[in-house]
Amino acid sequence: MDESPEAGVAREVWEETGIRVEVEQLSGVYKNMKRGVVALVFRCSPAGGSETLSDESTAVEWLTADEVSQRMSEAYAVRVLDALREDGPHVRNHDGVRLVAA
Repeated sequence: MDESPEAGVAREVWEETGIRVEVEQLSGVYKNMKRGVVALVFRCSPAGGSETLSDESTAVEWLTADEVSQRMSEAYAVRVLDALREDGPHVRNHDGVRLVAA
């Protein structure tokens, strides 16, 4: 498929959540080198649609920053929290659960 990362993000969010988004900017790069995974994360704004489940989602919820920190493991919560900040993009290493030193 010949699509930009931003177009892929918008399509995946729509397919998995029923929410249309406007992709704003890259907010971080998250590396789990133990598993050979590098994730690019983009800050998005909702632009329509309504929350729906898919084969790839079990819940679609809007969370506060505190709820994100309480409900997600550190390696995933940091992605959301970094996206809320204006000083990115961030580059972070993790082991799948916790952040680790580079």
